[in-house]
Amino acid sequence: MALEITDQSFQETVLSSDKPVLVDFWAVWCGPCRMLGPIVEELATEFDGKAVVGKVDVDNNQQVSVDYGIRNIPTLLIFKNGEVVDKIVGVAPKETIAAKLSAHL
Repeated sequence: MALEITDQSFQETVLSSDKPVLVDFWAVWCGPCRMLGPIVEELATEFDGKAVVGKVDVDNNQQVSVDYGIRNIPTLLIFKNGEVVDKIVGVAPKETIAAKLSAHL
């Protein structure tokens, strides 16, 4: 299951992780986000132990969203060693997201 990441947990969960981290920036009211949600959950299961997969609700965690310039949702950011190494804006096929995440394992 994808982790719920908050403004308070972002530093520890994402920036300090020793594994690559896929972060889904989303909101409850966002239709495309709801389409992407099940894909993110599947990826969390498939990459368990190899990467961290989490979600940031942009309505409840505005600081992280501002810090990373999130203007459109869904936006997926891939972090490695505390740095953004890849970005996907909008809904993408599971295979595309998995390939991008795998490239950073």
